[in-house]
Amino acid sequence: MAQAALKEKIYEEAPEEHCGCGHDHAEHRHHHHDAECEHHHEHGGHEHYHEHHHEHGEHCECGHDHHAHNGHRHEEVERRVFNHAFDNVKKDIYILVNLGCANCAAKMERKIQEMPQVDFANIVFATKQLQIVQNTSEDLLPEFQKICSSIESEVVVRKREEGTAGREKEKRGRFAENKKDFCEIGIGAVLLIAGKMTETFGGYISPVLFVVGYLVLGRSVLWTAVRNLGKGRIFDENFLMSIATLGAFIIGEYSEAVGVMLFYRVGDLFEEIAVARSRSQIMDAVDMRPEVVNLVQGEHTEEIPAKDAKIGDILLVRPGDRIPLDSVIAEGMSRIDTSPVTGEPVPVSVQKGDAVTSGCVNTSGMLKIKVEKVLGESMVTRILDSVENAAASKPKIDRFITRFSRVYTPFVVALAVLTAVVPSIVTGNWNYWVYTALTFLVISCPCALVLSVPLAFFSGIGAGSKKGILFKGGAALEALNEVKAVVMDKTGTITEGNFAVQGIVPEKGQDEITLLAYAGSCEQVSTHPIASSILMVAKERNIALDRPESVEEISGKGVRAKVEGKEILCGNEKLMRDFQIQLPEKARGTYGTEVFLAADGEYIGRIQIADEIKRDASLAIGAMKKQGILTAMLTGDAQENARAVAEKTGVDEIYARLLPQDKVQKLISIREKHGSVMFVGDGINDAPVLAGADVGAAMGSGADAAIEAADVVFMTSAMEAIPQSLTIAKKTGTIAKQNIVFALVIKALVMILGLAGMADMWMAVFADTGVAVLCILNSIRVLYKKF
Repeated sequence: MAQAALKEKIYEEAPEEHCGCGHDHAEHRHHHHDAECEHHHEHGGHEHYHEHHHEHGEHCECGHDHHAHNGHRHEEVERRVFNHAFDNVKKDIYILVNLGCANCAAKMERKIQEMPQVDFANIVFATKQLQIVQNTSEDLLPEFQKICSSIESEVVVRKREEGTAGREKEKRGRFAENKKDFCEIGIGAVLLIAGKMTETFGGYISPVLFVVGYLVLGRSVLWTAVRNLGKGRIFDENFLMSIATLGAFIIGEYSEAVGVMLFYRVGDLFEEIAVARSRSQIMDAVDMRPEVVNLVQGEHTEEIPAKDAKIGDILLVRPGDRIPLDSVIAEGMSRIDTSPVTGEPVPVSVQKGDAVTSGCVNTSGMLKIKVEKVLGESMVTRILDSVENAAASKPKIDRFITRFSRVYTPFVVALAVLTAVVPSIVTGNWNYWVYTALTFLVISCPCALVLSVPLAFFSGIGAGSKKGILFKGGAALEALNEVKAVVMDKTGTITEGNFAVQGIVPEKGQDEITLLAYAGSCEQVSTHPIASSILMVAKERNIALDRPESVEEISGKGVRAKVEGKEILCGNEKLMRDFQIQLPEKARGTYGTEVFLAADGEYIGRIQIADEIKRDASLAIGAMKKQGILTAMLTGDAQENARAVAEKTGVDEIYARLLPQDKVQKLISIREKHGSVMFVGDGINDAPVLAGADVGAAMGSGADAAIEAADVVFMTSAMEAIPQSLTIAKKTGTIAKQNIVFALVIKALVMILGLAGMADMWMAVFADTGVAVLCILNSIRVLYKKF
């Protein structure tokens, strides 16, 4: 049912609209650009090539079939939908306070998922969240608490409060709040040293010191092991550590037993601190939600909780403060640092009436802002939710490691039993082989493996969010590693998605100001985007425009007007031919739309208008090529326009005059030729192509349906974000693999050394907790790497 609802949502995001190409485009949706169907628009009397944009199912009387609901599209969209059946389903969120073991978290998730009342369960160790989709209205919290407590006794399950700014604080990972652990470790270390020093004296002093030291260090481990044993958990790390150290006592290795327990406690504590700190660093990078806001009431301000702020409230934002909620400036002027949200380093000037996004920083003037969205709907919460949801989407390598750990531990324990028994029977040297087997028990804990992979991907997600790149899951990061080709829409992706004057070419004896003055005077009454672009340049250059003495619109061709006593023709090539105006050869065949001008029967120049190419497009495409990625462009625009954009930016392959369904087919052919494909688009018509790609990416300025269907969202809408996302994904994948290889190689090496009599239990503890700490530290490197 959830799958069906999700599937319907993708199609319902694209309402049918009628376009009769009567081109009343004043209400043009400038973000929904991407099924660029070329039409000849009669505007202001001249014919323009204009990229008119249709949504799914939209009827257009241009003679083209825009229906994209073909069989293949259904197949591609459904594949994506069913692979992520619960991605967009509302989930109940619980916080697992005191969760400290990644392997335990995996066991809890498995047990909760087995409950008949639960359709979906997912525990995100990186955020300590339990996400639930249940098929009943009953309160399952007591059941969740019972399951979690049975696996890790200290865990407390709490329902997350909606709309609150604060999140669960990391207590277990702070030095000041681990005094008890430090005291026990300190006392245990002193008793171990004292025991070693008194060994030479003989008697009972040394064994007593060792036993007391062991109890100080290991009583909590022993007690947890006993409780878990009663629940049938024989592969619990506490039980394995207890058996290993008690076994050392039995064979007379007193100092070894105490030393190993000491090393284990130290490693466990530092693992806890490392996890907490890395989790905190990642969350601090993306959690910009305010605790309080300054509410303006008349001449006074009152500090209130951010969650209590309502739409329409006026808030005060001082210089240096973050914009707390999505708002509109009601009073004041300032410069806004948008880099925390978009990654864009250049501050933006804002004034009364401008929209401001929560999370951005007010750098200069005092502002009063009018709240447009409450805390739960503002950008700061959306970013945090995206990161948390992304962490919940587990890559294949993570799922594999979780399954592998379930086999790995029993296998190593069985190997330990065989090592203790078989060689001992053959050689008679029980002490040596039992000791070797005990080292295997210490090594058998899979925590380092289970912990290191999700933390590496979570760090990658955090690194992306700092750059304004929202990955919708570890699976998206993993898939980006395999990408061989990046396929892009043109309008709104490679280009800005709006018309702008690209060139003014006056004939000899004329100048640019004269051309703009004549063209602007003819276009003053028009609201068409091309006319608007001419008027904008005229305004920027402070050119005074005269009102024409007379204006005659010539259908499909242009305008004839009387300006300053001269007969001005402003329009397309057809208009010039009708009035027998000779055009120079060089004026033909250029990129974009050309507006020709003549005065008193003589050609005086042309204005070239086209969609602006993004300033970072060439650099971004160059960066992708350096990564060995093929680049391709799919567009509904004319071949010559597409070719011109490709030549300026360096795109490898271009496919023009495509309908939405054609884009899907081209994407498939590119995949068959080159391998895994990433598609980048921004409009509603991109949704089926995004869903059909191996990785779909949407520009943050684009349509909601495109963003919904995408695996990655580029908040900046900048092209440079594409190669950055690929770099982050590759670095993250490399770190995850490094962690796995490092953990397995160290464990295997210690086992081999143990069999050869060259490794003791101290080394085995390092192979367990020591390796886990190093993997954690390795995982968070991606947060500090510059991309």
